[in-house]
Amino acid sequence: MFDYVIVGGGSAGCVLAGRLSEDPAVRVCLLEAGPASEPLTVRMPLGFALLARTGGLNWGHQTEPQAGLDGRRGYQPRGKVLGGSSAINAMIYLRGHRADYDGWAAQGNPGWSWDEVLPRFLRAEHNERGAGPFHGTGGPLNVADLRSPNPFVARFLEAAQQCGHRLNPDFNGADPEGVGVFQVTQREGERWSAARAYLGPARGRANLRVIAGAHATRILFDEAGRGCGVEYRDAGGLQQVQAGREVLLAGGAFGSPQLLMLSGIGPGEHLQAMGIPVRADLPGVGEGLQDHVDVTMVIDSPGAHDLLGVSLPGMGRLLRAIGQWRRDRRGLLTSNAGEAGGFIRSDPAEPIPDLQLHFVIGKLVDHGRRTLLGHGFSCHVCLLRPRSRGTVRLASPDPMAAPRIDPRFLSDADDVRRLVRGFRLMRDILHAPALAPWRGRELFSADARDDAQIEAFVRSRADTIYHPAGSCRMGPGAGDVVDARLRVKGVAGLRVIDASVMPTIVGGNTNAPTLMIAERAVDWLREDARA
Repeated sequence: MFDYVIVGGGSAGCVLAGRLSEDPAVRVCLLEAGPASEPLTVRMPLGFALLARTGGLNWGHQTEPQAGLDGRRGYQPRGKVLGGSSAINAMIYLRGHRADYDGWAAQGNPGWSWDEVLPRFLRAEHNERGAGPFHGTGGPLNVADLRSPNPFVARFLEAAQQCGHRLNPDFNGADPEGVGVFQVTQREGERWSAARAYLGPARGRANLRVIAGAHATRILFDEAGRGCGVEYRDAGGLQQVQAGREVLLAGGAFGSPQLLMLSGIGPGEHLQAMGIPVRADLPGVGEGLQDHVDVTMVIDSPGAHDLLGVSLPGMGRLLRAIGQWRRDRRGLLTSNAGEAGGFIRSDPAEPIPDLQLHFVIGKLVDHGRRTLLGHGFSCHVCLLRPRSRGTVRLASPDPMAAPRIDPRFLSDADDVRRLVRGFRLMRDILHAPALAPWRGRELFSADARDDAQIEAFVRSRADTIYHPAGSCRMGPGAGDVVDARLRVKGVAGLRVIDASVMPTIVGGNTNAPTLMIAERAVDWLREDARA
C-alpha cells in the first residue's frame, strides 16, 4: 500500500516520484515498463543517435497510414526506460512562447498562465549561466551550454542572419524569436535526464519504491469507483499495487489514453467495440492528438570533415572523440547533433513565430535509421502550432498491444501552406553565401521548386519531430478529459500528468514543458492532501 502510485517513469513520472517522496511521511511507488539501468548510449550525449535504431529503450511505435503523407506510416519513438524520452531525446531545453500558456489559461484553465508557470520552470532548473528573471539555479534539472560546440554551426547562424533573421543568445528569455545555439539538459558532458535529475537524489529514500519492467495493464477501482491501485505485468506475471490517495498517470500522449481506455474510461462506443465495460464515458480520451510535423533538407558537404559523417577521416575523428569523451567528457560525443536552430515566422504578418528550425551537423535521413556515406548537414523545419488533430485508440483489448496512433498529419490545408513557406525559408538559409563554400548537392529535394513540387516533397518526407501532446486534453469543456488541476473528470482518485493534458501544443520542444506540468501538479497534490 502506497499513498501514490505513478504509472510511467518518464519525464513527468520522475518529477512526481522525486518531489512527492521529499516528504518522508508520503509513500510513493513508481512503475516503469522499461529497464532501470542507464547504458552508456544514454549517458553519452551523441549516443542518442543510435537509440532510434534499436528497440531496447524505445517503444518504436508506428502510426496508422497517413493520407497527408502519401499513405506512409510515421515513426513514433518514445522512451522505454527510467527517464522516458528525456533519456533518448536530443536534450534541447526550450519552454515555448509565453502566449502558449496564456492561451491555456484563456481557454478556461486557471493556474496555467505564463506568469503562473514560470516559477515552476525556474524551480526545476539549474542553469549554468546563472539565475535571472528567466532562469533558475539550484533546481534538479541541469541546463548547460554545449561543452564542445561544432564550429560549423557558426556558418549556419551567419547564413540565417544574411537572410534577415536576428541572432538570439537565449531562446528561453523574454522572446524566443531568432536563431542561435540551443542549451541542453547536460551536466559535465553527460546527458542529464529526468531520471538523473529527480530520481537520482531520491533512490535511497525508504518511502520510494521504483519497479522497473512493470507494464501497467489496468487501473484498479474500489467499490465507490475511486482509483485505488494499478495492475501490472512483470516477469513474474500479473501483480497489483494499491494507492491510498491517488493514481497518477504519466504514460505520455500515447500511454495515458491507452491505459484509461483499457480501464473503461474513454469513448463509450469504442470501448464497447473492444469488449471493455464502460466505467466512464469520456469521449475526449484519445482525441485532440497534436504533434509538430517536420520536414528535413539534406545537403552534401564532402570536404567538411568537422561534420558527422561516414568516411575514413570521419571514422578516425570518431575514434579520437571516444577517447576524449572517456578522458574528460568533452569533444564530439558531447554534441546533441541538433546544436542550433531558431524560431521564425512563415509570414511577417504572423504575431509570433510559427516555425522552428533545427540545424543538424550531419546528413539526417529517416530519423537517423538510414546511413548515408560522406559528410553533410541538414536542417529541419517544423510547424509549431498545427491545426491538424488526430487520435489515439486501442488496437486490441490486450494491454500488451500497441495503441493505434493516427496524428492525421497535414490534414488541415493551412498546415500544408505554412510548411511549404517554411521549407522555402529554410532553403534560403541553406543557400545563403555563408554556407556556399561547403554546400554540395541538395539531396532528395533539389527538383522541388514551385509550391506544388515543394508540397509533394513535404508529403513524401515529412514526419514527427517527437512532440506528441493533447490526447487527454485539459479544460472545462465537455470534450476535455481532465480539469485544470489534472483530475480525470467523473473519476475520483485519478489524475493524468504529462504532455497529453496540453490543451494546445506549445511552440517548441516539449520536454521542459512536461517537466513543468509535473512540477505544477505536485503543488496541487500537496494542497489536496492537506485539505
